[in-house]
Amino acid sequence: MMKIEDIAKLANVSKSAVSLALNGKKGISEKTRDKILRIADENGYMHKSSTSEKMKFSKLTVRFLVVTDTSFMQEQYEKKPFFSELIQSVQEQCAQFGCELTLSTMDLKSLLENKFEYTAADQDGVILLGTNLTKEQILLIKNQFSKLVVLDTLVPELEVDFVVMNNRMGIFQAVQHLVDLGHKNVGYIKSEERIPNLDERQESFKQAVERYGLDNSFVKYQLTSNHIGINRSFQKWIEEIQQEGNAPTALLCENDYLAISTIKSLIDMGIRVPEQVSVIGFDNINESVVITPELTTIHVDKQQMAAMAVRRLNSLIREEEMSIKVMVDTKLIFRKSTIGME
Repeated sequence: MMKIEDIAKLANVSKSAVSLALNGKKGISEKTRDKILRIADENGYMHKSSTSEKMKFSKLTVRFLVVTDTSFMQEQYEKKPFFSELIQSVQEQCAQFGCELTLSTMDLKSLLENKFEYTAADQDGVILLGTNLTKEQILLIKNQFSKLVVLDTLVPELEVDFVVMNNRMGIFQAVQHLVDLGHKNVGYIKSEERIPNLDERQESFKQAVERYGLDNSFVKYQLTSNHIGINRSFQKWIEEIQQEGNAPTALLCENDYLAISTIKSLIDMGIRVPEQVSVIGFDNINESVVITPELTTIHVDKQQMAAMAVRRLNSLIREEEMSIKVMVDTKLIFRKSTIGME
């Protein structure tokens, strides 16, 4: 039977830290608490506070809110792999604690006109998918729902709780990987659809290029990240820079959709991936292992993000606390779409 000292060893923390985590007490970071609880869950550890915590949380109702628009977050947003996986993770986290979760959408026009179909009294708290929202739009929702955690974006100056992936870390991991493989000429494949996460990735790429001395690097629009397929505009661009004799040996894509489309477009042109051009994505969606070659990408821990959002909302509902910003780190997943330079 697993004991506290066993969990402490696996988590590389003290027994007192494990005790604080299991009893829901302060004194450790949210990241450490989540790590300890995850290890305890994975190894079947049952603590006397676990049942009581679940009973307390099971009384809560949570609304997962998405604001749809006419550009990035359209009505069929849930069919995009990243969002479907993220929503599933939120559902799993709520189910783990036995709380009731309601999925809701509202259009941007209704939000701007403050036309909400429900009030703060209709649920205990709200997890907002903030991917496509501005500071002002988030404030409108915060004014309506005080118990609010915003997922998948970050506005540092707002007194609101946010949980987001570490975009800067992910881009630097990707560029470092390509540099380690000997690439000096790296292209950047950019979606024409702009959201804060993608803007941060582009800015981080510019910073990484400067840090690693990659003088000959490109930024190129693709038409859309909603469609996985051959992109003629991209192919034309590749042909043009090949004629100039300055084609990149590696392409870093803002997300996996773009990366998969890039691979398909290159192969259609007779360009071998990764032998002639390495390709790397971002998000690690399930489709990244279906494409041939399997996609090297940056892993975004959607389960960790969901867990942090659900637990943080629970804390906000139970107590009046100062807002916090949680940034979940990323990890490079090395597969077959990148290769070293000869």
